[in-house]
Parts: sequence; structure tokens; C-alpha cells
Amino acid sequence: MKFTDSVEIGLSRDETVHLLSDPAHLPMWLRGLVRHEPVSGGHGVVGSVSRVVLRQGHNVVEGLETVTAREPDELTDVPGETDVVCERELVVDGMRHVTRDRLISLNPRRTRWESQSEVYFDKLAMRLAAPLTRGAFQKQTRQHMQDFKAYAEQGVDVRSAN
Repeated sequence: MKFTDSVEIGLSRDETVHLLSDPAHLPMWLRGLVRHEPVSGGHGVVGSVSRVVLRQGHNVVEGLETVTAREPDELTDVPGETDVVCERELVVDGMRHVTRDRLISLNPRRTRWESQSEVYFDKLAMRLAAPLTRGAFQKQTRQHMQDFKAYAEQGVDVRSAN
């Protein structure tokens, strides 16, 4: 199952990259985050693995997230015409969610965040149900992106919104 979403953020690309790449900011905008802790490697570095625990309603989902690509390697002093790309893979029981995020500088005060997702299911029952769950995956991705936008632009913390 594949889907794409995007959101425009009223910050420079460099400010957006800083907020997205600093793990200290994750709890403020990643709704349902219980834990995001390194297992190996530095946060956001290609090959690094993190344990991720998310609460979704009454369910708790735990998985391992691996950063599979990042361009450029160094995120400081990125030329204005260069897009910043990060790919990661989240593996939970019976599912693999691959995400490719691209941050595009629209002007010195505006950034577009494009997110492409592919979700793969290991079990036949889940593969058959995938068309029915597509909307839920898209809705959750859109919610996370909107929450980040609100946090980045207005300082809205999702923990106080719940």
C-alpha cells in the first residue's frame, strides 16, 4: 500500500530540519509517542536503530525504526537549492512501514514537507484488509504532519492538547 502527503510549514528549511531531527522535540509533536530510544547509532544517522513505542487509542505498538538513507549526510549549512531527504523503516509485528521524507525550501520562510509511505504486511489477512486500512494510515500520517506544523509555527504541544 502506497500513499503520499505534504504540508507547508511557515519556517525556513533549516529551522524545519532542526526541529524534525532533534529527538528532544519528538514528544511535543508526535502524537501518541511513549518512547523513542536509541538501540544503536546516533539519532538520524544512516544505519541507526531506535526502539519506538506509540499509543494508538487503547493499543500500544512497539517496533524498531532504522534510518536507511539521509541526504545530505551533514545537515548544517545545506545550500538553499538542496532538498533534505530522510528515509526510514519502521518494523512492527506483521508490518513494515517505509517512509521517505523530503524537505523543500520554497522561500527563506517557507518549507514543504513531502512524505511518501509504503506499508507492507507479512500476514495474508492483513494484506487482504490493507485496502480497508489505507485511510487510517493516511489519516495518522496527515495528523502527525499537521501536529508538527502546529508545533513548529505556534508552539502547540500535542501532550497538552490531549
